[in-house]
Amino acid sequence: MSFAKVYSAQTTLLDAHVIDIEVDLSKGLHAFSIVGLPDKAVEESRDRVSAAIKNSGYKSPKNKNQKVVISLAPADLKKEGPAFDLGMALCYLLATKDISFDPTGKLFLGELSLDGELRSIHGVLPLVRKAKRVGFKEVFVPKENAKEAALIDDIEIYGAETLTDVVRHLHEDTEDRAMIAKQPRTEIVYENREQAVDFGDIRGQESAKRGLLIAASGRHNIVLYGPPGTGKTMLARAFSDILPNLSFEECLEVTSIHSVAGVLKSPLMTTPPFRAPHHTASYVSLVGGGTVPKPGEITLAHRGVLFLDEFPEFERRTIEALRQPLEERSITVVRSKGSALFPANFILVAAMNPPREDGLEQTRFEKKISGAIVDRVDMWIEVGHIDHRTLSDGKEYPRESDALRQHVHTARAMQKERFKHDTKTNSEMTVRDLTQHVLLQQDVRSILNEAASQLNLSPRAYHRVIKLARTIADIEESEEVGKNHVLEALQYRPRRFVY
Repeated sequence: MSFAKVYSAQTTLLDAHVIDIEVDLSKGLHAFSIVGLPDKAVEESRDRVSAAIKNSGYKSPKNKNQKVVISLAPADLKKEGPAFDLGMALCYLLATKDISFDPTGKLFLGELSLDGELRSIHGVLPLVRKAKRVGFKEVFVPKENAKEAALIDDIEIYGAETLTDVVRHLHEDTEDRAMIAKQPRTEIVYENREQAVDFGDIRGQESAKRGLLIAASGRHNIVLYGPPGTGKTMLARAFSDILPNLSFEECLEVTSIHSVAGVLKSPLMTTPPFRAPHHTASYVSLVGGGTVPKPGEITLAHRGVLFLDEFPEFERRTIEALRQPLEERSITVVRSKGSALFPANFILVAAMNPPREDGLEQTRFEKKISGAIVDRVDMWIEVGHIDHRTLSDGKEYPRESDALRQHVHTARAMQKERFKHDTKTNSEMTVRDLTQHVLLQQDVRSILNEAASQLNLSPRAYHRVIKLARTIADIEESEEVGKNHVLEALQYRPRRFVY
């Protein structure tokens, strides 16, 4: 009888793929099949699409003596989710010649309700980015997704509320044709950075504040340890407020991850994410996984902060799984149905109570946190008790986070100039980068080598000290790394309770 073809797309892990939707109609007893490795949600599209077509004023596919075959290509890619509903409905109406339009350069995304309304879907941002890269000119999405989709420029976005809206916009022969207004480009509006916790709200703890300033400036991993109630959690939550806003590309990257994961709460994420999973969280929820690998908290913290409170209370295998992301800024999730490489470039901020000085507690700690993890953490800072008189002095302390954020901005600007077009920070320097960008005078190198010998530093820890010293020098806007910078960096290495 007839054939038609339109285009849709889906996310697979964190990537996007364009999907060709083809409809073939032939005479015979009624049959309606979807081929191309559909999952349950895609197979159920037959009922959603049929009802939406009927309730939009057209004859339902189920009321016709015809064989309907919908093919989703490429056939070897598993099709998941309801995002193909809109494309299927339009392709069917095109095949039956109930409507006519040119599908070239148009991409259709959206789930249909039984009455023909369009429901929002996850992962719109990476899908639109993919559409632009491969040359599509127009993308039709549910109204709720339009603002997110319009973050991508040089491609026309149309946000529709119903299937009828899209038909009336596209159908070339209808007398009551009504155009959907083009969605204006979504401009970046950076969020208000005033947080509930400011560094000025935390009395004392100057060494911890200094350490967190350094960690933010060079994106170094840090552990805060000390007795309960000394402000470790407050310090960690205030820490995210002194990080710079995300660049536009980072905004798109982070927003895409959260959109695919279905946890996006605003059209655009402009500030670094702060993820704080509880220590009872499962291994899969942190690392990622599932039958089809999906990102976990480690990936949701990409470009932001992963805060692990009660650090030694997490499962040992979860802690050990941090080895790869702390070293390579990514994490590989391997499952029976395939493997996935997820980005995981975050700052680890961990908080813990130090183990008691008895042998049993010490042994338990060493079993949980290995030397390999200790090596990958740049800074270990003690957060001690504060004099009660300091807590009740009645003074009103000014905000500190704004000034600290400016210091971080200055240090990051020096790193941006140092690495030119590369977006890396000091913590991401390779050995080659250290040779090129951190030239230590002979007396400074002698101090470092002597201290490294006394502290029995591994090569990895040795290089991390140099990176940390480079960041300390950047905060002071010093071109050279001097003795004082190296000595301060050395004092942040752990000296007890870790081996």
